[in-house]
Amino acid sequence: MITLVTGTTGQVGRRFVPRLLAQARSDERVRVLVRDAARGEPFAGLGAEVVVGDLRDEEALGKAVAGADAVVNVAASFRGVPDDEAWAVNRDAAVALGKAAVSAGVRRFVQVSTGVVYGTGRGRPLTEDDESRPGGEMWGAYPESKAAAERELLALEGGMEVRIGRLPFVYGEGDPHLANSLHWAAHWAPAQRLQMAHHADVGQGLMRLLYAPAVSGPLYNIADDAPVTAVELHQLNGVGVPAGMGGRTDRDPWFGIMSNQKIRRDLGFRPIYPSVWSARDAGAL
Repeated sequence: MITLVTGTTGQVGRRFVPRLLAQARSDERVRVLVRDAARGEPFAGLGAEVVVGDLRDEEALGKAVAGADAVVNVAASFRGVPDDEAWAVNRDAAVALGKAAVSAGVRRFVQVSTGVVYGTGRGRPLTEDDESRPGGEMWGAYPESKAAAERELLALEGGMEVRIGRLPFVYGEGDPHLANSLHWAAHWAPAQRLQMAHHADVGQGLMRLLYAPAVSGPLYNIADDAPVTAVELHQLNGVGVPAGMGGRTDRDPWFGIMSNQKIRRDLGFRPIYPSVWSARDAGAL
């Protein structure tokens, strides 16, 4: 079995690939697509095959998927990039990769998506049965392009199975996201919560999607058990709570909170770090 992974130099990909390689059996190979050969050297040193090329180049995609059995598309352009880049990477390149995979006979395609595609809140934890409702304070080109990619990948014809893992706020193992969270949390109500998942649990969830022989529908939330409050985010970062935070109110206490019950029930997912506090106590931040 050959598994192609894209987005391997980003925060999620660079931590996922070593985990995938560590668990690979003797008959399994991992291939990575990188734009710069030098950035592929650490993965080659761990035993990965390296293909050099751009995700937006059709010829490179053909080389990358040739002979592959599965694809895990981690590549993404996040908030803060120009809108046209977000659409080019998150939708156009993802769909082009999916079409190339179908043409190459790939059997399984795991698309890494985001819980922000749910859009507005529902007054309860978000489940995979909830449709995308554009809007809310986090809406923009990033979730909109990710939602479009999900729809177009699921509509592909050709016998390839598409599975989608929706991630919350990802942290851990030196990822600067935890510190970056204060850019938003400093303006929140004290009890406003952020749904999270440690990189170890993201890796676990994606591998379950990759290897499970059968799933109940293509969509799965990958999240921990205990969202963290704005006050706790400041505590975790070792800074004081901003003046005036105590007077703010949370308009939707369930905004962005994702249920992980489906992946627990269907695929046996159990967070290694059920909360960010357990990760902190384990020295895994």
